[in-house]
Amino acid sequence: MEHNIERPMNDVEAEARARQLIAEAYTPTSFRDDSPIPTYGPTPPVAQDGRPPMSQRATDASALMLSGSVAALSIGGATSLVLYTLGQVDPTTLAIGAAGPVALVLAVGSLLRSVGRAKADMHTEHHHHYNGSVRQETTNVSSTTKGLFAKNRNDVR
Repeated sequence: MEHNIERPMNDVEAEARARQLIAEAYTPTSFRDDSPIPTYGPTPPVAQDGRPPMSQRATDASALMLSGSVAALSIGGATSLVLYTLGQVDPTTLAIGAAGPVALVLAVGSLLRSVGRAKADMHTEHHHHYNGSVRQETTNVSSTTKGLFAKNRNDVR
């Protein structure tokens, strides 16, 4: 077996070696790859962490469902707390209390649908009948506003 034993460095050699190591440690290094990046390639897209990729409509529906679940959780928690404090509840009262909000939502939905149908059936054509001469004039007004605090000057053209 061969042993590689070095002799201890003196102060001058140790100081020179330390300066050499410091110079190597603080030497700036960089690499720049100037090769052109391909605009497309055969590699398929990789799904990222978090929500999976989906359409805007699906994202909106997902956010709506998450919001609804938070609301349902708070209502259910409040109901559980009331039932726990009462100790016992009449099943008829419980059924009426549980069916009340559902009936209200169904009634509001029915009302909104009927209002939508009524608006669709409304006539948008208007007839005006005049006795005598009528003058009709169309005026376009342009406004120029400048600055944070501005004085408006409306020019009639």
